[in-house]
Amino acid sequence: MKSFLKYLLATVVGIILTSVIVFFIFFGIISAMMSGKEKEADIKPNSILCLKLDQPFVDRKPKIPFDFSTLRKEERIGLNELLDNIDKAAEDENISGIHLDLSYIPAGIAHIEEVRTALLDFKKSGKFITVYSEVFSQPAYYLATIADEIYFNPVGFFQFYGIRTQSPFFKNALKKLDIKPQVVRYGKYKSAIEPFTEEGYSSANREQLSRIITTIWDDILNKISAERNITPEKLNEIADNLLVRNPQAAYSFGLVDSLVYKDEVLSILKTKTGIEEAKDLNAVTLDEYSRVPKKRPYKGLAKDKIAVIYATGNIEGGESDDNNIGSDRFGREIRKARKDSSIKAIVVRINSPGGDAIASEVIWHELDLTREAKPVIVSMGNLAGSGGYYIACMADSILVQPSTITGSIGVFGMFLNTSGFFNKFGITFDTEKTNENADFMSMLRDISPVELEYWRAVIDSIYSIFVRRVEKGRPLTYAEIDEIGQGRIWSGIDAVELGLADKIGGLHDAIEMARNMAGLGDKYRIVELPKQEDPIEKLIKDLTNSAKIRALQKELGINGEYVHIYKQMMQNQGIQARMLYDISIY
Repeated sequence: MKSFLKYLLATVVGIILTSVIVFFIFFGIISAMMSGKEKEADIKPNSILCLKLDQPFVDRKPKIPFDFSTLRKEERIGLNELLDNIDKAAEDENISGIHLDLSYIPAGIAHIEEVRTALLDFKKSGKFITVYSEVFSQPAYYLATIADEIYFNPVGFFQFYGIRTQSPFFKNALKKLDIKPQVVRYGKYKSAIEPFTEEGYSSANREQLSRIITTIWDDILNKISAERNITPEKLNEIADNLLVRNPQAAYSFGLVDSLVYKDEVLSILKTKTGIEEAKDLNAVTLDEYSRVPKKRPYKGLAKDKIAVIYATGNIEGGESDDNNIGSDRFGREIRKARKDSSIKAIVVRINSPGGDAIASEVIWHELDLTREAKPVIVSMGNLAGSGGYYIACMADSILVQPSTITGSIGVFGMFLNTSGFFNKFGITFDTEKTNENADFMSMLRDISPVELEYWRAVIDSIYSIFVRRVEKGRPLTYAEIDEIGQGRIWSGIDAVELGLADKIGGLHDAIEMARNMAGLGDKYRIVELPKQEDPIEKLIKDLTNSAKIRALQKELGINGEYVHIYKQMMQNQGIQARMLYDISIY
């Protein structure tokens, strides 16, 4: 009886706790929804738009910024929202200027470049831009250099040392797990498989990475030089010798304009906006300003539309979600946009390392059909390589940032022999088959010579198709594409020079180009596709994924740390048009 009561009490407590958790989850949903439907902000005259860019950047801000598995709000800065607000502030008579409070900016250089360009355009309005920082990270300082005045804390920390790329390599870890990766690839620069087969960069990979980071760094130095009147040679000297060892050095080199504390900056801003010292500064945050409607040069609702299709994440078959590019989902959205007579042009915003080759072909086909019906412009963000370039190459025009990483025209196949891994757990397998290759591509043995021959033929064929797709969309011959292909990645600067892209520009430039190509006037509106996930579906998925992770950790114990590596390799299995798994530029 005592045992029964104990279990009954435990069940009741469990039900109560579950009910409480569900209540808070739905309270979070409602709060997140309501936060996006607040009333319009009232902006006073002589206000300053204050931007604190310390949250991760995404191309499109999530509709429901909430992680239901952790019951936490996901703070994200949507590049689309940020650019729109900077553009809006330039024409707003109540906004006197923009103040940036910068430290570490968790964004790629291409994202920072777009914000930098938008701020330079803002300055054309005659309004001021100021910056204050207590810790200048290198990306933050690069953005700061567009300001009229840069204020730095007298005891602040300043980083300026050049950029690097760094990638993890799992070869030795796989040896310990007795997992043997087997690779077939086309293109000597196709380095996506190297993290699993090498201990460091191959000579070909090092060659292309060195070219990319040198090109990007030179572009950054030239732009800093133009704004701060310091030669690139001097900037390199400062970086090579780590000469900015204190704020006074930053000031003496002309990297900053004043060494002041935050209260002094606030006083300066009050003077700039005509606010008395005793009164509060009219400061407006990004979230507040997002609730201010942009003035339109027309009345009523515009019928004509430009669709912006956001393609972010890995390319894969099926539906996928907001964080990846599913060929079924994107194919359907592209078809709808093609058939919608009110959509006059399409801008595809790509941030992707590529992925499944067949899924890339499916999306390419839909976009190629669409280009015959209406203008299609591609805007590349931080990354649009391999499969990401595959789906871009058919566009009427391709816009890149100088630091965009693109190209990687190549294909690879990676196949795993996991028999040793299972042996570690005492698991063995036996096989009986009717034909010699009935166990085709088994993960329990090495790839056979006939399978190797088969996959080489398949990969050569897919590479040839990839090059022909590029040939159809770009003003290049097959031979020229093959020469700059071979899986090699390029910066946006080199991509334009080589003919893989058309011009340097951001998302707003792509939209403007689409408007002109469609022959639209000022009366049009932007629609963003695909529609973002339904909050209830996101709730179920987040909770399900969270439960799966907890279950794996419980079952595998100490071996749970290997699951992430295994998942990476499983994603890379089969025929892939994918870039290096993890390439980051710091």
